[in-house]
Formats: sequence, structure tokens, C-alpha cells
Amino acid sequence: MAAPPSPDNPLALIVAGPTCSGKSALALAIARRVSGTIINSDAMQTYRELRAITARPTPAEAAVVPHALYGVRAACEPGNAAWWRTAALAAMDAARGAGRLPILCGGTGLYFSALTEGLAEIPDPGPQARAAARARLAEIGAARLHAELAAQDPETASRLRPTDSQRIARAWEVLRGTGRGLAAWQAGPALPPAPWRFKAVHLDPPRAELRAAIEQRFSTMMRDGALEEVRALVGLGLDSALPAMRAHGVPELAAYLRGEIGLEEAELRAVRVTVSYTKRQATWFRHHTLAPNNDTRVILSRVASDEQCLERFMPDLCNFLSKQVDVPQDGL
Repeated sequence: MAAPPSPDNPLALIVAGPTCSGKSALALAIARRVSGTIINSDAMQTYRELRAITARPTPAEAAVVPHALYGVRAACEPGNAAWWRTAALAAMDAARGAGRLPILCGGTGLYFSALTEGLAEIPDPGPQARAAARARLAEIGAARLHAELAAQDPETASRLRPTDSQRIARAWEVLRGTGRGLAAWQAGPALPPAPWRFKAVHLDPPRAELRAAIEQRFSTMMRDGALEEVRALVGLGLDSALPAMRAHGVPELAAYLRGEIGLEEAELRAVRVTVSYTKRQATWFRHHTLAPNNDTRVILSRVASDEQCLERFMPDLCNFLSKQVDVPQDGL
């Protein structure tokens, strides 16, 4: 068990929750009032080609307060928790140096735990192992590759769903590239928790409200150019197993562009996949401690972008943060 964070460590705020729960709007509202820097903690929003389809902050929003780690990687470069941790710590240090509060905003739970709990050090398997894993996945499919993994690394395979092609391929490449299974590496020495104190705000909206928000957001993304964005992404000829090619909405709109399904069906499938993912996100957040010492506020209603909705939560958030940061007298 990690030692409790020192009171002398600098403070960072986590704003976490499932897709479409209102994280970005809340983080922006807080950052405006406490001089914060918003640091992207969502795996898909790191890819520069995925602007509309991931609902990245708009240029106007990004101009209000500093934003970091949005659109910083090419779609051909698969990101991971180790890379993000290093980049996030650098962004947090930069924010602190500028006298601003780091606000980590996103829905990728593994990223948060990489900071607050530490992370296993896994060597880079290398490009040959990655290419071999992707080729094998394309040749035999996720279920059969999972079975092959189970025969050689049963401990890792037991932790993976046979349909989770991305994680199965990752486990396969680690096994082939390093000679040890992923589970064995994860059991070894790890990077320690980051030397920061964390407070967290956890958004956990009702499921029906979340689905309605997802449907509305996908319509907005389509108006903002998501289809053209996916058309350009497909035109790059990238491996379909890359994380960027599996972002919610990308496979479905790509299927439409190939003439396999209609546009309405593509949109319905994209919404359905996103809703299913938010269920897994919500489960993860409910069973993991976002901040050491469980220093977390849970918001049960969806936080929308309108000021009236945000205002309902400001008094509690003021009390939550006031002892740690310079909150204006009129609140957040």
C-alpha cells in the first residue's frame, strides 16, 4: 500500500466520470475561477486527428484557460498509460510553475490510477512485436488470439475479455517482445504514486440522462464534421487495431463510408457502443478510489454546460476546495 501523500506536496484536482457526464464544462468553470490549467486525461482526446469525434474542447474554450495534452499525438502512434503519466506530470509541473492549479479532466480511469497509485514499468516490446501482434490479430481474430495467449500466458489471458482485441494484442506483443507476460510485469516493481496531493470530483449521472446526452452530443459531433474527420482518418490507411481507429464512432462511420451500412444505422450503433462503454466507465469509477484518503466529491446529476446547472454545484465545490486553493469570495 502506498504511503499517504505528504501535506507538503502540491495539489492537483481530478474531474472524472463517464463520457458525456459534463466533465469538460465543470473543469472549465472551476479553472476560470481558481486560475487552473486543464490537463487532458482522456486517451482518445490525445489524438490530433480526432477533434470532432471525441468532442475535444473548442478553440474558443481552449482560449479561456490553458489546456494541455489535447491533440498532441498522431493517430498512427498508440498512446499508453506510461506515456500519459510522464506527459501529465510535466504539464502539472508547468502549471504549478505558472501559479495555476492542475485540473486533470477525463474518463480514462487507468490514467488516474497511474498517477495516484503508481504504474508497473513494462519495457517497450518494439515495433516488430507490435506489427506481429496486429498481423496475427487480423489473421485469426480476437477470440482465437485470446486462446493462443491463454495457452502461453494464462494469468494475463484470464484478466481479458475474449472480445477485447486491443488489450489482447497488447498482451501478445508484450509476451513476444519481452519474453514475459503482461501480468508478470505488472506484479514487478512499479513507478511510485506521483508526489502530489489529489482531490477529486466524480460525476456519476443517472443512466437515462447520460444516454440522452450521448445522443445529443453525437448529433452535434456530426454537425461539427465528424463524418469528414473519419473520412480523412480512413484515408490514412492505418491499422484498424490502432486505438485511434477504435474510438467510439470511428468504426461505425467507417463502415458507412465503405457502403456496408446506412448513415442512420451507423449513428445508432455509435450511440449504442458509447452507452455500453459508459456503463463500464461508471462501474470502474465506483469501485476505485480516485484520490488517496478517498478525498472525493460525488456529483449525481449530469453537469451541463449552462450556467444555471453549474451554479447548483458551486457552493459544495467551494467548500471542498476553499481550504486548499484561493477560491474567490463569491465562490467558483
